[in-house]
Amino acid sequence: MEDVKKWFTPYPEAYTHDIHSEDISLFDMLKETAERYPAHTATRMYQHKLTYQELYHSVRVFAGALQKKGIKKGDRVAIMLPNCPQYIISYFGIVAAGGIVTQVNPMLVEQELEHILNDSGAKKIILLDDFYTRLQEIRNRVDIEEAITVSLQKPFVPTSPDLSFLDFLTIKHEFNQPVIHPGHDIAVLQYTGGTTGPSKGAMLTHTNIYTNAVQSYEIFKHDIELGKEKCLTVIPLFHVFGMTSCMHLSILCGNEILLLPRFDLEEVLNTIKKEQPSIFPGVPTMYVAITNHPRAEEYNIESIRICNSGSAPMPIELMKEFERKTGAKVLEGYGLSEASPVTHCNLPFCERKPGTVGLGVPQTAYKIVDVATGTKELPREELGEIVIKGPQVMKGYWNQPEETAHALRNGWLYTGDIGQIDEDGYLSIVDRKKDMIIASGFNVYPRDIEEVLYEHSHIKEAVVIGVPHPYRGETIKAILVVKEGKSLSEEELTSYCRHHLAAYKIPRIFEFRAELPKTNVGKILRRALREEVVKETM
Repeated sequence: MEDVKKWFTPYPEAYTHDIHSEDISLFDMLKETAERYPAHTATRMYQHKLTYQELYHSVRVFAGALQKKGIKKGDRVAIMLPNCPQYIISYFGIVAAGGIVTQVNPMLVEQELEHILNDSGAKKIILLDDFYTRLQEIRNRVDIEEAITVSLQKPFVPTSPDLSFLDFLTIKHEFNQPVIHPGHDIAVLQYTGGTTGPSKGAMLTHTNIYTNAVQSYEIFKHDIELGKEKCLTVIPLFHVFGMTSCMHLSILCGNEILLLPRFDLEEVLNTIKKEQPSIFPGVPTMYVAITNHPRAEEYNIESIRICNSGSAPMPIELMKEFERKTGAKVLEGYGLSEASPVTHCNLPFCERKPGTVGLGVPQTAYKIVDVATGTKELPREELGEIVIKGPQVMKGYWNQPEETAHALRNGWLYTGDIGQIDEDGYLSIVDRKKDMIIASGFNVYPRDIEEVLYEHSHIKEAVVIGVPHPYRGETIKAILVVKEGKSLSEEELTSYCRHHLAAYKIPRIFEFRAELPKTNVGKILRRALREEVVKETM
């Protein structure tokens, strides 16, 4: 067997967790926390809160109702909800009953929703009442037996001929906990974004997910006081980053989950001021919004001690400006759906290297291989594809043996990301393999250009893509959002880039917009911008 010890992160010997670390199911994780902190607040959404004892009881009731309705071990149940307590009850109720959570992005249109429901074979779906019409449009083409609708209105207003969430909780049935084999049994189908074709369901086992929560705790254990922290949860829970960094880590530690259904800047800042959360997982666009708020310092944002960034690369200049204005320290990390998701982080107890995603989390091996074949390991500082090995890596893709064989080779997960490892073991993400631009024979990585653009004092957001060119093969296009009250011309930008970039990296096309397309998480949709170009050339 290949010796991978040299690639495992060197953690101090004494740096070992003091919480339950045996291989247990996700429901048992919740059960242990409820027994340890029964009266502590588990979730809070505006004026509504649940203690851990109340959450645990609601999950058992929900799981019993699922069993009464015929859900058996291995059955898939979909969740299509914004952040709310019902999401967490549904999620843990499904895994408690032995079912498999099928995560559904509420922004999906009918065709995308149909694909995920048919691919997963989901039998039931828990969804917001506002989304019910969308489900009904495809109801005769999917196998959904029953929809359970959640209303966030007060008082509750029935909206569908199916069953409401409140009515579902009145179903009387004794919960019978099935035998779960954590390392084998799937807990979640986490569907990828579909950037390289139809979205695929990453099969995450109970062990994958639970281990990743423990790995995340291991990183922050000297900064987290068990049962005492508040986690501001505006990252969507259906997104793998929010699922682990907000929900699972909080429940593992007995912390309070402050739920907001969407990122509204004023609401986020007012929540910070009122509730004083200590943990705030975010994405770069959130930090952009906070940084550009004229009175951000007035909202007591210094309460946040753990401010970790993920989902997309964090431009260095943005990080510096955010930290200068707020006093918070941003720890950038890296992960992907196929790894539950966290694999790397700038560690609070080690040197932080801005521009890198830090070191591997405990028990995680990583190396760089050649892009062409993926078989040759490259030396430090050389660019290549990042491959990862660890207990958080998925079992494979649901019903996709060929895709699984391509992604998982000899125990290593091939990420499709281009990066390099420095002499100290710090990983830098350069770009996605598919995002690389080949212009006049030169390999151009968009992030190199985006970093330079973000350093310009007038630029709020920037994204770089390749567009077809009859002579160069591809040429470079930069799409920009200028800060309010500022202005820029193409001539000024070209002159600026000439001073900071090699000639072959200078964008030939500049486009100015009021805003950029983003996912629910706030990640810039580079794919959507590329698709616009394709449509324009058809």
